[in-house]
Amino acid sequence: MMVRRKNASEFKRLLRQFEHWQTSAPLEPLSSEEFKRRFGADSADVKAITDFASEADLRVEETDIARRTVVLSGTAEKMNKAFGVELQKSELGSQTFRVREGGIYLPETIAGIVTGVFGLDERPQAKTHFRLQSATTQTESYSPIEVANLYNFPPNTTGAGETIGIIELGGGFQTSDLESFFQSLSISTPPPVTAVSVDGAQNVPGGDPTGADGEVELDIEVVGAVAPGAAQKVYFAPNTDQGFMDAVSTAIQDTEVSIVTISWGEAESEYTQQTLTSFNEIFQDAVTLGKTVLVASGDNGSSDGVSDGQNHVDFPASSPYVVGCGGTTLEASADDSTIESETVWNEEAEGLGATGGGVSDFFSLPSYQATENVPAPQNPNGGRGVPDVSGDADPDTGYNVLIDGAKQVIGGTSAVAPLYAGLFARINEALRAKNLPRVGFVNPSLYHSSSAFSDITSGNNGAFQAGPGWDAASGLGSPNGNSLLTDLSLPSSSVQVAP
Repeated sequence: MMVRRKNASEFKRLLRQFEHWQTSAPLEPLSSEEFKRRFGADSADVKAITDFASEADLRVEETDIARRTVVLSGTAEKMNKAFGVELQKSELGSQTFRVREGGIYLPETIAGIVTGVFGLDERPQAKTHFRLQSATTQTESYSPIEVANLYNFPPNTTGAGETIGIIELGGGFQTSDLESFFQSLSISTPPPVTAVSVDGAQNVPGGDPTGADGEVELDIEVVGAVAPGAAQKVYFAPNTDQGFMDAVSTAIQDTEVSIVTISWGEAESEYTQQTLTSFNEIFQDAVTLGKTVLVASGDNGSSDGVSDGQNHVDFPASSPYVVGCGGTTLEASADDSTIESETVWNEEAEGLGATGGGVSDFFSLPSYQATENVPAPQNPNGGRGVPDVSGDADPDTGYNVLIDGAKQVIGGTSAVAPLYAGLFARINEALRAKNLPRVGFVNPSLYHSSSAFSDITSGNNGAFQAGPGWDAASGLGSPNGNSLLTDLSLPSSSVQVAP
């Protein structure tokens, strides 16, 4: 169960200050202890949940004030009675899951305290966002280092001093794969990659390079190649609403982690309102803690794989508190030293996918996109445009990686989120050398650093066409890392924010 935060009005005012920050350096982030003290769960609310659990004959397994969570356990019969639901078993393929039928009902004593009840339904929620290169493809692929060089990542930086949190909802990595991959790139062994268990999930390689292992090792190898000095913590969680949120909130509350990358997601329309709202509050926590969150925008074009004839964006990329990462087709010169052309990635006609992008039907237009001519949403309550930025994602011009002992060429927006995570790790290192703070919530600064991006003006992802400036197919464009560092190093200022 997720519980409301203390001092909600004060938190909202603080969040608005971060949202309206208009230049490079973020506001001073909160320490973990200060965040917990000011904006965690109230002890009185936790006691009310504990009393409810006692009356319902449920056990309190865990409470986390900072993450505002209370974990309860009990039999299905007791859960049915406590929450007014009907728990059943359902088969999906060869697997059996517990599912919830009916709405969730809470007694008046806690109805105003609880913001979400999760864990009753075990159905898989999110999908990976990577694509394998076609067996018949003859076009060029790149090492992650070559892509970073083409995007002019800041020289003489490795991401040292940063820790990148990677969210995974299945699969695993083999240390031997990572060692072989980094040796093939003549990279000194990066800091150890640490697997973190969330809700009982573990690092369990399945031996299938086309499955979840492909996602896990792609993420780790891209990060480790482009930011070899950064530490990595990989959070393994069950692929459920609760597991996904617990992995993200655990990473965001981890005092060692400064950057989080997420390459899993699903069409916004496939989530419940309580999930979207509660998840978004977790990303708001990241803003005030000075964490940067990068999320893949999806690999199924403007429909996001939903067959209802409507446009859909992928979540979590559609949260206004993360950097949504879209995809391009990147073609370099013969010596891989310069970019010859870059267009929106769209190979849906060949069955190889297309970058996600569009307009949220749930999250309103954020202030940093107010002048970007974001198309009107299908739902008037929406308006957030996706993606914010883009990078190489076409599997035909994809990344050379090693998965389960086999060399693979992989694309998809799954590669773009960790690519940007590595970029910001290197930028943070360079900023720290100048006695400047980490970038933290970087979205407002990105929209005032348009010269640091190569504008993508050709191609579409289905419904949305690329053009000058921000667009719902390629965002602001692909990065010029060194120029972005220069922009983020400028003296900071802010606009007046209404209380």
